[in-house]
Amino acid sequence: MENVGACRAGFERLPKPVASATAVVDARGTVTWWSTGAQRLLGYAYEDIVGRTAERLLCRDDGAPVDLNRAFTKRSGEASLWHLNGRRVGVELRAYPSFNRDRRTQWLIVATPSQKGTNSHRQAPSLEGHEAEATTEEAFAQSYLPVMIYDTQLRALRASAGAVRELGLSEQQIRGQRVTDLMPPHICTTVEEGMRRVFETGEPQLFHVRGAPRRGTPGRYWAVTVSPLRNSAGEVRHVQLIALDVTDQHRARERLSLLNDISAQVGSTLDVTRTAQEMADVAVGRLADYISIDLLDSLLRGVEPRPSHKDTIGLRRVAQQSVLPDVPEAVIRPGDVAYYPDSSPPIRCLLTGESSLHRTLDEAVDSWRTADPQRATKVHAFGMHSIMVVALRARGITLGVAVLVRHRRQEPFDSDDLLLAEEIAARAAVAVDNARRFTHERTTALALQQSLLPQHLSTQDAVEVAQRYLPALSQAGLGGDWFDVIPLSGARVALVVGDVVGHGLRASATMGRIRTAVRTLADVDLPPEELLVHLDDLVTHLRAEEGTNTGSELEVITELIATCLYLVYDPVSRRCTAAGAGHPPPAVVAPDGTAEFVDLPVAPPLGVGGLPFESVEWEVPRGSLLALYTDGLVEARDHDLGRGMALLLQRLQRPAPSLEATCDDLIQTLLPTQPSDDVALLLARTKALDADRVAIWDLPSDPAAVAGARGEVSRRLADWGLEELAFTVELVVSELVTNAIRYGRPPVQLRMIRDSVVICEVSDTSSTAPHMRRARTFDEGGRGLLLVAQFAERWGTRHLPGGKSIWAEVGVPNEQM
Repeated sequence: MENVGACRAGFERLPKPVASATAVVDARGTVTWWSTGAQRLLGYAYEDIVGRTAERLLCRDDGAPVDLNRAFTKRSGEASLWHLNGRRVGVELRAYPSFNRDRRTQWLIVATPSQKGTNSHRQAPSLEGHEAEATTEEAFAQSYLPVMIYDTQLRALRASAGAVRELGLSEQQIRGQRVTDLMPPHICTTVEEGMRRVFETGEPQLFHVRGAPRRGTPGRYWAVTVSPLRNSAGEVRHVQLIALDVTDQHRARERLSLLNDISAQVGSTLDVTRTAQEMADVAVGRLADYISIDLLDSLLRGVEPRPSHKDTIGLRRVAQQSVLPDVPEAVIRPGDVAYYPDSSPPIRCLLTGESSLHRTLDEAVDSWRTADPQRATKVHAFGMHSIMVVALRARGITLGVAVLVRHRRQEPFDSDDLLLAEEIAARAAVAVDNARRFTHERTTALALQQSLLPQHLSTQDAVEVAQRYLPALSQAGLGGDWFDVIPLSGARVALVVGDVVGHGLRASATMGRIRTAVRTLADVDLPPEELLVHLDDLVTHLRAEEGTNTGSELEVITELIATCLYLVYDPVSRRCTAAGAGHPPPAVVAPDGTAEFVDLPVAPPLGVGGLPFESVEWEVPRGSLLALYTDGLVEARDHDLGRGMALLLQRLQRPAPSLEATCDDLIQTLLPTQPSDDVALLLARTKALDADRVAIWDLPSDPAAVAGARGEVSRRLADWGLEELAFTVELVVSELVTNAIRYGRPPVQLRMIRDSVVICEVSDTSSTAPHMRRARTFDEGGRGLLLVAQFAERWGTRHLPGGKSIWAEVGVPNEQM
């Protein structure tokens, strides 16, 4: 029995019901493990004592603090411990040092009730000599913990009651056996290598293994400590092996790790389908062998789901995953609709919101298999034996169900697995609901934005146009990008692009208000720089309104700022006038293919206020290409604005068969797969009106000149082949010229343009704009502009630097256009 005194292993309990208690205390004095025997001895539950200091358990008569290191270093002796109810419990205390997984010192404490009673306040003398040796031998033999002693040949010398129980062999059968004779191969290699290191280094070894100690038992996780046993000369002659079953702790760590991964990896995007797939990818293999996730179909449209109470309910399969390649267990593919009988567990889970745990032999699953033969075939083919059906619920609403199955892993699901699955589903459901709400808001914003953008571009003959609008696909939501083509008087056209800073419904609504304001100001025929001044005032007023609207549910996250580019092209003079407010400049591609950006004067965005805007004017050859765009086209994650604008010029210089092809090329080459910002692109190919389609007459400021003007107009209409319009056009010209001579200031000029309509313009140097008035029955005048409004399709006034111009458009029959 030479080695018995040296092999003091860890003990959890002795055969008597309350014979001994075991605990593990780390170097700081914190309890890290607490046995059921300890709970019976002192009354403290595992969760009440683990993580707290062991000082609270030790008693001293003088009330002084207890030195745990000194107390444990003594290895053995009698002591008093505090019971939960406040009484003292006399015990014989033994402490055995070892190392934890971080190779830090810890103590295995074994407490045996003292024979002198539980209320003794006196310290009993320590056991000595043969009595102590006999007690130690009894404790070792009856130890509930698996403890074994090995010699230098790695053969077993001793085995505790715990080792006998776990291995299913008697101690006599164990003696002389190597680990390779007792345990599975993968465990043997790790254990024997650890014992060899202890013999070589004299240092304790700690490692973790997984496996079943004998056939027919479930695999468990073990924390194995191998410690050296030295003789009086300090030589390592034997090693002591203690195995602690840490399966529960390991599973707890795995579950916590899985929950952490769910929180970190699920919900990385605001896409409903991808979010569900992330949940399946993380959980399969770690909790289940096969997972399918079905959601109510309305959820994918962003609509808050409402379950149906039909006999058969269809759910959209959004995600599935398996430990097997290609998910062979699945009956349908993602995107398809799965129909479940109303008696099946998934439908009951959907309607009640309660999760359930099943074996395949359960009555509920059996009836499901009967009603669904296709799924029953899969259950039989893959040996599915355990099923969990978990509801995905968020904000009290059931969004769908997840079905988790085991067929490769032999252990069935238990109640702890169901709780874990419910926690996973709850976290994933929040992410799915966030994605659903984002989808709803984005769909609403997109519908609003599409309704505010031009449904079709206005008819005009100044330019040939093509356009593209691409909404952002990022989590930030839709932006406020927009464009417009506005016909102006004199055959001119206005090209506009703008961008409201920000995303979401607020940006879309603001964009609509600004676009409406631009159209209104364009009808007044303001020059580009003046139009931007009025637009800047409007945005400033909108900012002030939002600043006072503190009760709005729509939270204002950023200040209201917008950019805008307003360009006017005149096909008669072939000149462009443009002004910008914090917007990228337009690009111009000449007929020979050379491209450049227009050097616009620097100006602040709309909404800053207090700063002037300036315009620039240049001549544009017939057939030139004008490109207006928002910053989303040229600014991306992989390059800055300058690089994007250079790429834009390069692509514009490449020949293309049409403007539509050019738009497609720019979108495909300049944008990433999922653009993070909205993109508005407007391309315009300029046309020109030849001199034979424009006629100009300078008229004297004399009422008699009206007749001469009518004659000139009649002859020009004949040249254009529009004789049938002579009466209408002569009437309109007569009234406009008479009004200019009577109320304006000379010189007076008449211009007539043959476009898709006949345009008549009369200008003078007076800045007073005419207006219609109601003439009385016997008034001789006051009906001129009323007649013009009746016979012309459109009419209006345009202010010029040296006066004004009154214009009217008379429609041309389709066969003569």
